[in-house]
Amino acid sequence: MNTTARPMSLRRTLLLGILVPVLGLVALNTVSLYREALDTATTAYDRTLLASAKTISEQLDVSGFDAQAVFTARVPYAALEAFEADNQSRLVYKVSTLDGELVSGYEDLPNWTGKVPLRPAYAALVDFYDDQYRGSAVRVAALVQPVASNRGRGIAVVQVAETLELREALARDMLIGTLWRQGLLLLVIALVVVWVVQRATKPVRTLSEQLQHRAENDFTPLPSEGLPRELWPLVKATNQLMGRLHQLLDHQRRFVRDTSHQLRTPLAVLKAQVQSAKRGDLPPDTALREIEQTVERATRMANQMLALAKVEQLREQAQALPSRLDACVRDVALDLAPLVADKDIDFDLQTRPVTVQAHEWMLNELFRNLLHNAIKHTQAHGRLLVEVAPSLGEQALLRIRNEGNSLSPVQIERLFQPFAATGGQQGAGLGLAICHSIVEALDGRIELVNVAARGTEPAGVEARVWLPLRQNDSAAPASAGAISPDRP
Repeated sequence: MNTTARPMSLRRTLLLGILVPVLGLVALNTVSLYREALDTATTAYDRTLLASAKTISEQLDVSGFDAQAVFTARVPYAALEAFEADNQSRLVYKVSTLDGELVSGYEDLPNWTGKVPLRPAYAALVDFYDDQYRGSAVRVAALVQPVASNRGRGIAVVQVAETLELREALARDMLIGTLWRQGLLLLVIALVVVWVVQRATKPVRTLSEQLQHRAENDFTPLPSEGLPRELWPLVKATNQLMGRLHQLLDHQRRFVRDTSHQLRTPLAVLKAQVQSAKRGDLPPDTALREIEQTVERATRMANQMLALAKVEQLREQAQALPSRLDACVRDVALDLAPLVADKDIDFDLQTRPVTVQAHEWMLNELFRNLLHNAIKHTQAHGRLLVEVAPSLGEQALLRIRNEGNSLSPVQIERLFQPFAATGGQQGAGLGLAICHSIVEALDGRIELVNVAARGTEPAGVEARVWLPLRQNDSAAPASAGAISPDRP
């Protein structure tokens, strides 16, 4: 059972990424707006309560002074008219002395026991508070009103209490209105996000359809015209990937084609030689010697074809570790020393410590092919010079000069191509092609030049290879003994 979580779509990601924060903000905004609206409504209704209390206090009369004051209250209809219009809330009042003695109104309304604020919101000695009356929550305005007349002077407390039905209904209406508008806002945002995502991802879907309907061997670059800039890196990376795939497939097809073509001839020759040996056309020693030569040529060709394939494989791998070029040259020269001794060649090897950024196998294969080719084209008792040293700039220079006949410009141009060989020489013609592929993979440069004799160096053909130095070494200036790239 596959338990891997299904990845979210871009549309869902954007919806969640936008709507969740917006929803949280809307919730906070709704609570804030509701509280502010409720405070505003409370302030407005408190003002009405104060107006009713003032209306009642204006109709008070007193006889007697201070503690002996006796109050008379007449409650006009106008004091209660504002609360009768809505038919939702009830209004009760109570007029009493500071000691709580009832003058008029509802006796069961709890007496005021609070204090007048030091800085009241209105120009009156009034205190607003919440209380209970007959099991219902009420909002009370307690007005401390001085009363004076020709017959007396005293202080009365006028309490006006209102039930909260109207306030609660108004709060519910404000909350429902706020939620409705905020919900509509969320719906609009969701629709806009969906529309924008659909429109923004249309180029992606178009690219996907183009790739799905492409032929298997179609590696032409994807067009970037008319696409958003955000998709340009994706298109560029896709084109680079298709370019690498095209190159790999071309190399694979070329490898299969060349291998089948080049191995067919030695295998056919080998088959003919075996049949000839079975018929007894040649002496056994001669037949075996010819068969051995054919097998050696076929083996060398197969190894060279595999070397070309491995170069392409290493080209696609990560950056190689640093390798000592001078050490690789000495090791390969030691391996091929028997070939040098067989032709009695005067071999001169000069190396300086040089580290390049390359696979060690590639360096060994590069120098092995170059040195083997130079030994093959050097006459018996001739001279062969190999030199490794830093070059001027950020490169290392490998020079291989063999004494022999010069090459024509046409030969120099063709020798780096696969299956090209100089006239009269035996071989598959892959050695220099392998060298060219290796140098190209290492971002280097290789060339063949005809050189004249100079000092102790013989006239002949020289192969020059420039390779980038290791990154740490490239930052350092070249030593005093560095070789100039133009040195013959």
